[in-house]
Amino acid sequence: MVALFVMVNIISGCGMGGAQPADTKSISSSTEQVAGDPAEKSTVSYPITIEHAFGQSVIEKEPERVVAIAQGNGDVSLALGVVPVGISRANYGNFVVSDTGLFPWTETAYQQLGDENPNVFDDTDGLNFEAINNAKPDVILAAFSGITQEDYNLLTQIAPVVAYPELAWGANWKDQIVLNAKGLGKEAEGKELLSRTEELIHKKMTEYPALQDKKTAFIFISPKDLGKLYVYLPTNPRYDYLIDIGLSVPEGIQQLAKETQGFTATVSAENVDLLKDAELIVTYGDPAFLEVLQADSLIGQIPAISNGAVALLDDSTALAASAQPSVLSIPAHIDEYLGLLSKAAEKAQ
Repeated sequence: MVALFVMVNIISGCGMGGAQPADTKSISSSTEQVAGDPAEKSTVSYPITIEHAFGQSVIEKEPERVVAIAQGNGDVSLALGVVPVGISRANYGNFVVSDTGLFPWTETAYQQLGDENPNVFDDTDGLNFEAINNAKPDVILAAFSGITQEDYNLLTQIAPVVAYPELAWGANWKDQIVLNAKGLGKEAEGKELLSRTEELIHKKMTEYPALQDKKTAFIFISPKDLGKLYVYLPTNPRYDYLIDIGLSVPEGIQQLAKETQGFTATVSAENVDLLKDAELIVTYGDPAFLEVLQADSLIGQIPAISNGAVALLDDSTALAASAQPSVLSIPAHIDEYLGLLSKAAEKAQ
């Protein structure tokens, strides 16, 4: 029997697990691939009601002051031309932009939209309710977040909250666009943004035909404990992105998904046979760590690891952060990501 349990907050949250203008202009050389030309402003009828895990939020009028907490939500606002008056600090692994505390694609978007000094608050150890309140928001974007019922109750005393649909940290990049755009009163513009981003991904996929349907696993292994593997499931936003790119799910992970509620499972190293049909593995680390894994008596038995068919994400880089995608990180790093995956796939047998 496979030993596993669900890891919701530790691995599937915004960290890797060891750890995103009024005229809607193009916001950077990389993101202009999805920004497109500004569409005519759609007619929106208020109030807007948004259903989510905590019930529903009602937005009475078009928001003018937007706060985006956690990760990725602010990117949606920026991609739609709305500059947040407050945003959470990027807290992924070791990588943040030096002074602003934002990921590079987010910082660039702020700059291109004319804000050189974004209001960034650190909520790594818990939401900074005082800073959120001081920003005087009309709406709080939290579609991708881990807020609790208590957090939600407190936030709603400040402004209506766009929360996640079901599970904490469970909204993929597509859900983030749809929900946050609706909260901004830009549902139609959000659908267009989603469509353009999907078109970009499809275009890039055609440049790497060898990756299509390659059975791929996305895992995390702590260097301090090789006795277990954290396996991302198809519902995990990281893995969902790989599926969007055109990679497929190994049978072992399909079985895990049937047995597990949530989007990450922990598997004992004694059960590495679950990954025997994975042709490609994505994980965090460097070449030296791969050698450690290959030398391990159990993990080294995984065919993709023994073959070196492993796409290694260096946790100190922006690429590693972008593997948990947002609407801005996708165009910023999809070429680099596909290149890394393709190079690893060349070693698959």
